[in-house]
Amino acid sequence: MENTLKKFQERSKEVLFRHKSILDIITKLDETNSKINRAVVKTVTSCGCVEIHAKKQEIPMDISLDDLSDLMKNHIDGHICPICQDKIQEEIGNHIFYLFALANTLDINLEKTIEDEYNKINTLGKYSLF
Repeated sequence: MENTLKKFQERSKEVLFRHKSILDIITKLDETNSKINRAVVKTVTSCGCVEIHAKKQEIPMDISLDDLSDLMKNHIDGHICPICQDKIQEEIGNHIFYLFALANTLDINLEKTIEDEYNKINTLGKYSLF
């Protein structure tokens, strides 16, 4: 059975015809990113299913990396409602489509890219994100 990522990349190449220019693709990618951000913000400002309480995160000098994960906060209080979750998921899906379109235009295999990144974070672990 074919891999879902490979199938998605092939199918996205087949259906993209209106915004085929690299210029259209990168601006659509930026637009879809903005729509994701807007949908997340609306969970707070319109729906109210979550609240954001952000402040500087204090990191003790003597903390281990294993303990740091438990200490760091995401600044979100509450739980996203199904309506907001569906909207954000829809916007992320659109973003992924244009990400694949960009990869196709530049002849980049995203399945390999994801595999390479997975191998990097698997090998380096927490240190790969510093």
